[in-house]
Amino acid sequence: MNALVTDAVIASGLEVAELERVVATALAEDLRYGPDLTSEATIPARSSTRAAVVARQRGVLCGHVVALAVLDAVDFPLEGATAVRLDGTPIEPGEAVLALDGPVHSLLLAERTMLNLMTHLSGIATATERWVRELAGTTCEVRDTRKTTPGLRQLEKYAVRCGGGTNHRLGLGDAALLKDNHIAAAGGIARAVTAIRREHPDVVLEVECDTLDQVREALDADCSLIMLDNMDTDAIAAAVEFIRRVPGVLVEASGSMTLERARSVAQTGVDYIAVGSLTHSVTALDLGLDVVS
Repeated sequence: MNALVTDAVIASGLEVAELERVVATALAEDLRYGPDLTSEATIPARSSTRAAVVARQRGVLCGHVVALAVLDAVDFPLEGATAVRLDGTPIEPGEAVLALDGPVHSLLLAERTMLNLMTHLSGIATATERWVRELAGTTCEVRDTRKTTPGLRQLEKYAVRCGGGTNHRLGLGDAALLKDNHIAAAGGIARAVTAIRREHPDVVLEVECDTLDQVREALDADCSLIMLDNMDTDAIAAAVEFIRRVPGVLVEASGSMTLERARSVAQTGVDYIAVGSLTHSVTALDLGLDVVS
C-alpha cells in the first residue's frame, strides 16, 4: 500500500492489513471471471479522464480513506486523487467528495468496489449521526454491536465512529459479555462472573439482565457494567434508579431500540444505548461517480 494511504489509514484507526484484505476480496469478486471486457473493448488503453465522486443525498461521509486504498490497489496514480471532503463530515446533494484525474481503465476497475464500500459506510455514519442528534443534551452515548456484515466489522465500526457513535467490543476476545445463554450454562450470574474474573481478572465485564432480580444479582456480584436487555422504558427507569444506589456502575440499554424512543430511554439515565440496526439493516447513502471530461 502506498505510504500516503498507509498513513491515512493508520490515522483513521483502521488496520492496514485488514483494509488491504477487504479491498483485495472485493476486487477479486469483480475480476473472478476475467478482466473488464466492456472497458477493454470500448476505451483506448491509455485514455485519461477527470471525474468526481458526488453525493446524491444529504448525509455524513465515510470511506474516503477506503476509496484511496481501492484506487491504490488498481494502480490509479494517487496524485490524481484529491479528497474534497473528509470522513465524518456532512455532505449535501450535488457536492463532490473526491476529485479524480487519471487513467480511465483503472478508474472504472475501481468504481464499483469503491462506491460499494463508500455508500455502505456513509449510510452507517449517517444513521449513527441521527442517533447522536437525537441524544444531544443527554449524557447517553449510542453504541454499536457485533451485528455486523461478516468480514466488514472493522470498517463498519469505523463508520459508527465517523457518525459520532461509540464502539462496543470488536470481537469475543477484547471484552466479556455475559448473555442469557452463558448465565444459564454457568448456573447463574454469580457463578459466571466468578469464572470470568478467575480466568480473566483484568478484562472489561458486562452482564446482560432481563429482570430487576437479575440486576440485583449482578450488583451483588460487584459488576460495574450492566446491560438492560429488551426492557420497556418504565422498567429501564426503575432499574437505573436501583442501580444508581451503587456508585460507579455503568448502564446500557439494548434490544428493541428505535430512534423514536431513543430520547425517552436516554432520559432514564442510562450511559449507553446499544443499536444493532446501525450496522445490520442500514440503508446505503447514494453516491455516484461522474466523469467530468
